[in-house]
Amino acid sequence: MRERLIGIDAGGTMTKVVLFDLKGRELGRECRPNIMLFSEPGWTERDADVMWNATCEAIRDLLAATGTDPGDIVAVTPSGYGGGIYLVDADGVPVRNGLVSTDSRTLPLIARWQRSGVARAVSAEIEQQIWAGQSFPIMGWMQENEPEALRRTRHVLFCKDFLRLRLTGDVSTDPTDAGCAGIIRPSTGMIATAAFEAAGMTAWLDRLPEIGPSAALVGGISAEAARLTGLRAGTPVARGVYDVVGCALASGVERPDQLAAVAGTFSIHSTVHARPSLDPLPTIQTPYPVAGQFLATMATPTSASNLEWLIKTMLAAEAERSHETGRSIYDIVNDLVGEALKKDNRILFFPFLFGGPNGAPAGFLGMTAGTKLGDTLRAIYEGIVFAHRGDLSFLLNGPDAAKPGLIRLAGGPSRSTVWSQMFADGLGMPVEVANGTEFGAKGGAICAAVATGIYRDVPEAIANMVEVERAYAPNPARQAVLERKYEAYNRAIDCIAPYWTDGIADAFDGVPEKVAAQ
Repeated sequence: MRERLIGIDAGGTMTKVVLFDLKGRELGRECRPNIMLFSEPGWTERDADVMWNATCEAIRDLLAATGTDPGDIVAVTPSGYGGGIYLVDADGVPVRNGLVSTDSRTLPLIARWQRSGVARAVSAEIEQQIWAGQSFPIMGWMQENEPEALRRTRHVLFCKDFLRLRLTGDVSTDPTDAGCAGIIRPSTGMIATAAFEAAGMTAWLDRLPEIGPSAALVGGISAEAARLTGLRAGTPVARGVYDVVGCALASGVERPDQLAAVAGTFSIHSTVHARPSLDPLPTIQTPYPVAGQFLATMATPTSASNLEWLIKTMLAAEAERSHETGRSIYDIVNDLVGEALKKDNRILFFPFLFGGPNGAPAGFLGMTAGTKLGDTLRAIYEGIVFAHRGDLSFLLNGPDAAKPGLIRLAGGPSRSTVWSQMFADGLGMPVEVANGTEFGAKGGAICAAVATGIYRDVPEAIANMVEVERAYAPNPARQAVLERKYEAYNRAIDCIAPYWTDGIADAFDGVPEKVAAQ
């Protein structure tokens, strides 16, 4: 028998189903796109059953493509994005579309809570900030705007928990998703009842899921799930963690001197603490399934999604041509950036296509007629590194801040040697990249390996399943260049943001759209 683990990672854009051996090596994967639904401005939703069906298809194809006997699967564990919400009735049927963590419909509600003092009271109870895609304010919005959805809801679930419901019938969550959702006080692990009382949301309390250990078995694959996925009925399923925590585990982050960084849709940084960080107060704070510690996370939508937008829009034709020649567009982009690094470059890029500080817009500054594609791509790489540095300046400043001396990097940019080195140079710390590519799914596999007794605990699983594959030390010469550019980047943001929010907005106010476009 060949013992295998399956990790599922339902992220913001793709659901990935990955096959691992007991040493954490990736043996195969299948990916399916998650279709985003934009029914209103600022709304980002997902049909939960469409996601489930795509997951089933991916599992079937993974087993077939790898020639895996379903009897060789030791356990399956789902992971998924944190925040957002999935509401189901007593039969487990969704009462409406699920919400993705990029949804921003709650912003007016949060602003009202901030004016009234509710936000301050809630943050004190949940030991983290309130943010738009967080499950807690989403429930508040539902209560006010869709009372019928509240009435029909029997269980509040999060992304990975919905998939596990479909796999096994289990209705529960783990401390990491509960922390990210804002429904518990991380220091106690208990439901933050006082927060629900402060916000007038006690109607949700009896709909919240039970909370159990991340690395624990919750049941087996049901007969119906076995029919749909090709897995063997009864195959054990572990509860798992949400994807940011999964990436930290799969990066081998266990101690306060390590920082977990993910460069993807969001710029994400997480530090390990013996007790919750209250100053600075992070975007997200969760219990961490390693030695009773906590993970403080800063997350902003300012990372590699900016490059993805450029590739899908302005470089779509080049991407198609590269595919036809058997090369990845990312390989071509890395080559162009590598060449551009050999000469002076004073172009700045502001990676705020999906939101920036103080209303700062995305865009370039410093381009000339002599600017080439490689020069602009280099500026994009550097601008994203600068955004990560800005987030770190918040997370690493304050009496409760961790003092890491090493970054473990995950996400698309970690696969680029050019970009990984730039992170080391721009952030001024050594950068290490662990083995593998699908870290969210691997975090689930780590939980499964512990839940089934293959390894005694999460640290032992990390020791056996995670290896550092590449390491990058800061280059002093490049550090000096990026330091000067970072200073210019911040000065430019300070100048541009007020002009954009006040000047240009006022200039277009009342001007017909067609005239303004001219």
